[in-house]
Amino acid sequence: MPRETHRPVEPSISGWQAAVSQAYFLLETEARRDGPFNGQLQAWPLGPISATRIACDPVLYRRKPAHLRDARDDAILISIPTASRVHFSQNARDVICDPGGFVIERSDAPYEYWHAEPDVQWVVKVPREAVQARIGSAERFLGLSVDARSGLAAYFLSSLATAIQHADAFDDTVRATSGTHLLDLLCLALQNDQRALSSEDGTIRRAHLDRAEGFINANLKDPALSPARVAEGCGISLRYLQRLFGETGLRVSDYIRDQRLARCHEDLLAGRPDRISTVAYRWGFADHAQFCRHYRTRFGRTPSEVRRDR
Repeated sequence: MPRETHRPVEPSISGWQAAVSQAYFLLETEARRDGPFNGQLQAWPLGPISATRIACDPVLYRRKPAHLRDARDDAILISIPTASRVHFSQNARDVICDPGGFVIERSDAPYEYWHAEPDVQWVVKVPREAVQARIGSAERFLGLSVDARSGLAAYFLSSLATAIQHADAFDDTVRATSGTHLLDLLCLALQNDQRALSSEDGTIRRAHLDRAEGFINANLKDPALSPARVAEGCGISLRYLQRLFGETGLRVSDYIRDQRLARCHEDLLAGRPDRISTVAYRWGFADHAQFCRHYRTRFGRTPSEVRRDR
């Protein structure tokens, strides 16, 4: 796994656009001041996530519909300003975030993000399916500005800073483990945000679905987990549970399988020395051959191929 990299950036707005597009995904950039544009970018891969530190002049980023046509990377960005206020607009949500907080962005929808003063930011890129595997649907969290001056969100930011400080001394296994730990902390912080729980999506049906997804993700390792057990654990009928998931286009059993596959995929990409069968059993698959078949259908490659090519 590569260590921290200093990516050379051509001192121009076009050079900056090329650098950030390579680090995240296709974006358009626009300088907010006349004259030369200066920016620096450093990147650290940490298992399932990547972290970058960017320092640059005032800039506007646009993610346009044209950028999404051939996009394959379904990711969430956590943007953490440290020096100046940032503005973000996506999906009819307009937010302002001051240093001491962070903004949650999605890669699969257009957005605008800008700051009018020079800024130093941390940006954490997280696979969306890794978030869903922990807390279910991430829709209610996207486009929010999170206050990270205290509580779990502050713990996430301080842990990120500590991990980056020591990352170059970590071997691949420790780097992957630290990235997974940061991902877990981030998801705990998001779940703790009461605005998401009481947002416009927070209807009774949404609350029941969130609780069911949470129960599933907390019990993925149990091979006996079934739709009936989920319904019983959430205090709702099996028919009602099936109807809730049917509205998302999935059966309950499909959701359980997909969440297990996502966690297995994450472990295989992390490069841990466990046997593939051990990874499958860890996340509740009782049949190794069935796991491999479902895995290839979901990811287009066998578990062995993914581990070899990571």
